[in-house]
Amino acid sequence: MNQRFYALDLLRGLTIAFMILVNNAGNWEFIYTPLEHAPWHGCTPTDLVFPFFLFVVGCSMAFVFPKLEAAGQSAFLRKIIYRALIIFGIGLFLNWSPFVRWQDDHLAFRHWVNPNDPSSGVRILGVLQRIALCYLFASLIIYYFKMRGAFFIGVILLLGYWLICLLAGSGDHFSIDGYFGTYLDKTILGIPHMYKGEGVAFDPEGIASTMPAIAQVILGYLAGSYILQKGINYEMLSKLFVTGCVLVFLGYCWDMSFPINKKIWTSSFVVYTSGLAILLLCVLIYCTEFRKSQGKWSDAFVIFGKNPLFIFFLSGFLPRILGLLRWKDGVNEKGEPVYTSVFPWFYEHVCKGLSADLRLGSFVYALCVVLFFWLIAFWMDRKKIYVRV
Repeated sequence: MNQRFYALDLLRGLTIAFMILVNNAGNWEFIYTPLEHAPWHGCTPTDLVFPFFLFVVGCSMAFVFPKLEAAGQSAFLRKIIYRALIIFGIGLFLNWSPFVRWQDDHLAFRHWVNPNDPSSGVRILGVLQRIALCYLFASLIIYYFKMRGAFFIGVILLLGYWLICLLAGSGDHFSIDGYFGTYLDKTILGIPHMYKGEGVAFDPEGIASTMPAIAQVILGYLAGSYILQKGINYEMLSKLFVTGCVLVFLGYCWDMSFPINKKIWTSSFVVYTSGLAILLLCVLIYCTEFRKSQGKWSDAFVIFGKNPLFIFFLSGFLPRILGLLRWKDGVNEKGEPVYTSVFPWFYEHVCKGLSADLRLGSFVYALCVVLFFWLIAFWMDRKKIYVRV
């Protein structure tokens, strides 16, 4: 039991570390290609972070569900609903925080909907919100339909989402303009509360694309349950590895008719990335259990895996809070004052000048941010501080 948890903590820790790395470029215009998301169709290493985390959520559920189920239906429902609400609330808080922002030379309150720009407001959905929704619905499905039923429902979710995309979309059903989920998000969430990073109102963690993401958690649960039932042995590992290979192959095949795409979370993307997550988990189990190669290198990442939610929250919240503490740092070409804060100053004055290739400075900055939050996680682990919801 402990060994299985170790490999899972290691996968979780690796995912968190890579998430911090890709979310904290020193300069977003200068990034190494593997550290960027695919423009639309396709999958880069960066696109693996979120689906891997959802897979880990499902895999972890396999180890804790027996205890939750034993507590009875009422206790089970209270627990998962409470967890989902807390995680969703933290995500919404993170989107709105720090509630004020610099506007010219003064701090202005961030309104739910900007009174000066009705199309701008606080985003409702996001990464933590999707995790909360997927955890909630996957838990209910697994609890009431058990393992076999959850498998078939997962298949129905993936095939149903594909069918809805084909029937409800317009033009190119899998394009940003033809994707049906955007209309759904605009209708239910409203344009002010949607993501605008694509230049238009489009939410990559939207309502519709949460449906196949639930199946990703279910796949993680099935993998974790299989490990739990079979135990750590070569038969389990070989069959799980073959399953991962099959899923990757199926994902590639499905890509020909339903393109692998993270931003609309296509079913082929779920199958493909779940296969890769299984393969990586197999490698970690093999290294730590059969080769006994675990040590300081693995313990360093396991530290991240022990406080994943808190470190995720802190990596997004702390830079924003520190960003309110700004000071003058020279002038621009027009003679106007340029302001900076702690994290941008560190990039500009320490990392940026390391090489003429600005991608290197941007990458070194991201590594420093990872190290910074690792030190916090390390201190928390030494003090036996573990944040749970």
